[in-house]
Amino acid sequence: MNPNPDEVPVPGLDATASSRWADLPRVASPWLHEEVARRMVERLDWFRAPPASWLHWEPVLGGLEAHGLLKARLPGVRSHVEIAREASRSLLETGAQPSSWWRLPWGRQGSRAVPSDEETRVGMLWANMQLHHAPQPQTLLRRWHHHLDVGGFLMFSCLGPDTLTELRAVYAQQGWPVPTHSFTDMHDWGDMLVGCGFAEPVMDMERIVLTYSSAAAMLDELRGFGRNLSDGRFPALRGRGWRLALEQAIERHGVRADDGRLRLTFEIIYGHAFKAAPREPRSDTQSVSVDEMRAMLRARRT
Repeated sequence: MNPNPDEVPVPGLDATASSRWADLPRVASPWLHEEVARRMVERLDWFRAPPASWLHWEPVLGGLEAHGLLKARLPGVRSHVEIAREASRSLLETGAQPSSWWRLPWGRQGSRAVPSDEETRVGMLWANMQLHHAPQPQTLLRRWHHHLDVGGFLMFSCLGPDTLTELRAVYAQQGWPVPTHSFTDMHDWGDMLVGCGFAEPVMDMERIVLTYSSAAAMLDELRGFGRNLSDGRFPALRGRGWRLALEQAIERHGVRADDGRLRLTFEIIYGHAFKAAPREPRSDTQSVSVDEMRAMLRARRT
């Protein structure tokens, strides 16, 4: 995605770190992303009719198993995929996902998934867990709007501001830089959708609370979900001593559930919005004939 010089980047988000995270090679999709996508699939019940076609945006990060769920939910419907990262493209082409059903038949048509291009127009664009690490989210929203047919809809999810509150508290207690950049509130996403040309945005959120037997288990899983993309993070590499100090701080000061396990919250924001027909441009002035003006004046008197 080419940067837009006119858009102010998300405050506190390191664009270079975000790009590196997206470029990391993967052998599977993060399981939290798969779970969020599964819940998104259930929300398709809200729509009266299925889309005539759909586009899955970055399915490796968004969820390869979710892609299978969508194809089963929308049988016979033409699907496309958008892959901007070479690591994702390689995984899809080789079928490296442990689930043996996944193969991407490049260039085939019909109900099979085919790569998208700039001229692809679809009835639904599906983007799971993408927006929260986009340095210029409005540029991305406009690109999604471009790919939709008039009357088509966007379905997306991302992390919200209450994500990792327990870990943020530990870092603050220790006087350390924040463990992640700040996430955008769902009301702000709604405003951005309207500003980018979408209509009738509907926003919703839920909190998913995970528990862990140890700080080590928590940190190992977090590395699969994402990275610290804050531009205020420690600028150099951390060593084993830092990892040990972090684990000890979480064990001592982390929030625990009733069963004593360490707790970690993820706020998940869901949204959908439609692409409305473009409005006819209206002039600031309007011309009427003398006869029309007389008729209007008579109508007012009566």
